[in-house]
Amino acid sequence: MKIAISGKGGVGKTLLASLLSRIFAESGYSVIAIDADPDANLAATLGFPQADEIIPISEMDELIEERTGAKPGQSAPYFKLNPKVDDIPDKYALKVNGIRLMRMGRIKKGGSGCYCPENALLKALLTHLLVSRNEVVILDMEAGIEHLGRGTAEMVDKLIVVVEPGRRSIETALSIQKLAGEIGLRNVAIVGNKVRSQSDREFIISSLPGFELLGFIPYDQAIVDADLDNLPVLDASQQVMDAVKDIYQTLFSTQKATNSEVEIR
Repeated sequence: MKIAISGKGGVGKTLLASLLSRIFAESGYSVIAIDADPDANLAATLGFPQADEIIPISEMDELIEERTGAKPGQSAPYFKLNPKVDDIPDKYALKVNGIRLMRMGRIKKGGSGCYCPENALLKALLTHLLVSRNEVVILDMEAGIEHLGRGTAEMVDKLIVVVEPGRRSIETALSIQKLAGEIGLRNVAIVGNKVRSQSDREFIISSLPGFELLGFIPYDQAIVDADLDNLPVLDASQQVMDAVKDIYQTLFSTQKATNSEVEIR
């Protein structure tokens, strides 16, 4: 199963990505978690030591030059658009508690060719992860979906947009849905996070009609306190863990229904 997780900053994308990664790993699946949000803290949340020292793939200049034939940051008229990447996950992914992790780094924008070698490597690597790897891939993304393109979007089994009870979060979800539709990614679902009441649930449902709903995660101050005290966030709240386990089960049931529909067609 290939899962991408997006949403407005601060809504809980990384928490959901981390908990799903742990649940899949504890269920016996081979899991690779991809930090595709330059501002996220997936490695730290998963408990990786010296998480802030992990170098993103986009900043591995020697690797980029070796694989693309061009130096990062310099104008290069020629470089490999499909560099060799199949060995990168095994060589560069770090592993803790049965979960392997890679930091992708930022997709660089601009009109000059100097950005192209980095982006070519990231694009090829992500395509390999989504198309060729027989394992669970969980992408923790920024509010946009810049890492995904038309060639890879169809390989994502589910794009989960995390929302909280708030107007800006809802607006971000609608923007992500529009972007996803433009590249052919149709399997978009929402997860409501930081939910305190039935009215919070009703607000999210009524504000996002037509979205598939995977479930709700309750607000728990214990998560906030654990983060402030630099304690393991994933073990801070049993009710949050239970809610994500329900989302995990829903993912399987909806994916099974989708596969059955495809078989019938």
